Amino acid sequence: MRILFMGTSEFAVPALRELITHEFEPIGVVTQPDRPSGRGKRLTAPPVKIFATEHNLPIYQPEKVREPSFLHILESLTPDVIIVAAFGQLLPQTVLDIPPCGTINLHPSLLPKYRGAAPIQWALINGETQTGVTLMLLDAGEDTGDIISTASIPIQDKDTALTLTDQLAELGANQLIRLLTDMPVGAPPPATPQNDAVATHAPRLTKEIGHIDWNQPATTIHNLVRGTAIWPGAYTFFRDKHRLKIISCQPLPQILDVPSGTLEIVEKRKLLVATADGTLQLLKIQPATKKVMEADDFINGYQLKSGEQLLTVP
Repeated sequence: MRILFMGTSEFAVPALRELITHEFEPIGVVTQPDRPSGRGKRLTAPPVKIFATEHNLPIYQPEKVREPSFLHILESLTPDVIIVAAFGQLLPQTVLDIPPCGTINLHPSLLPKYRGAAPIQWALINGETQTGVTLMLLDAGEDTGDIISTASIPIQDKDTALTLTDQLAELGANQLIRLLTDMPVGAPPPATPQNDAVATHAPRLTKEIGHIDWNQPATTIHNLVRGTAIWPGAYTFFRDKHRLKIISCQPLPQILDVPSGTLEIVEKRKLLVATADGTLQLLKIQPATKKVMEADDFINGYQLKSGEQLLTVP
């Protein structure tokens, strides 16, 4: 089978790795162009390009896949099937019409829930207890294509966007290999239409999403910290103007009889903060321009006192 792979982020790497491991070596890899990254804005290759280069695969990096010059390249490659995983561009119908076996997308949610760019993050933010991956036939909509298969896993209390991304990437890669192993060449695999009536959306995160409101319950804030762990991070303000990222925390059932956002230092130098419902124990914290530190180091370094306030706005 002539397989063309489209992917960009770290999430897509296990799928590409498993294709090679199981002798489904792609005829080419399409990924996003190198982008400026980091404080120095140094031009950086996407993870899929780095992996493909290490395995001597042909690489294509169009700015837009709908460009006529690149459509000509796709047609000349004559793929039987296109595999898409975290590519980062919507594919036009002119691309979807090229492979006779269809364009198969690996999506990290149990569709039709969490269609969109950030399904893993929103599943955590919304406190879901289960998620999974879906293989689907792409159409011209945003994650609206017919479902080929799904696989699910529970979401653990300690999962973050980082750990869950890794788990779903591996789960999806294995699901893809099972499909391709039994898939005949010549036509798309059987698939079932999605139920649009129960669909939900997972839009791309913004920096503002990470802004903590201490008048929310402890579990809600904990879920926000987990869901924004990769980017943008959950943050608050300390001593008026100092931005403070909460890297990890855990909700506690005890109630602090103080206003929401108030810090309390308790036995063995535990750092607690009051919320609208319950208490959060802060475990790891990152002040602006500083490294991540344990709560005890934060207490010592900033000579923290019980009663100080974390603010929703500076």
